[in-house]
Amino acid sequence: MYDELTKVDIDKMKEELEYRISVIRPQILEEVKLTRSYGDLSENAEYHAAKRERGKNESRIRYLRNMIKTARVITPQSKADEVGLFDTVEYYVEEDGATESVRIVTSLRQNSLERLISRESPLGKAIMGRKCGERVCVRVSDDYSYFIVIKRIEKGIDDSSLEIRKY
Repeated sequence: MYDELTKVDIDKMKEELEYRISVIRPQILEEVKLTRSYGDLSENAEYHAAKRERGKNESRIRYLRNMIKTARVITPQSKADEVGLFDTVEYYVEEDGATESVRIVTSLRQNSLERLISRESPLGKAIMGRKCGERVCVRVSDDYSYFIVIKRIEKGIDDSSLEIRKY
């Protein structure tokens, strides 16, 4: 399965990939060399920490390369009165009697703590393409679902201010 990402997502990943290869990798290799010179490697905590950092960096480089290679590039577009990618949606949760809002983003930029939810999440799937005033069933699992009513849609754009997920 391919991740559906925007051009901005791909550009951000390419930028991070270049930084990790040209800046972080040489710094870590220098640190590994330096800590290796401290002596007995079996008891050299600094050396093992530097090697762990090198492994993390190389893992992230592989992840970014794979994501760039396999991503399906999409263009965010929706009608003016429908929920689309990067829109902020205010909705009423019938079960709680509470009004909440979220912004719909790609899976690479989701951050639930900042109310940025993926379009692939249960809520994201349920409200994509819906209109104000619609009552929507959000199916979380086979055993649990809840109803919301879309109150307001604020159209958004794909800007580079949203960070990509780090790990």
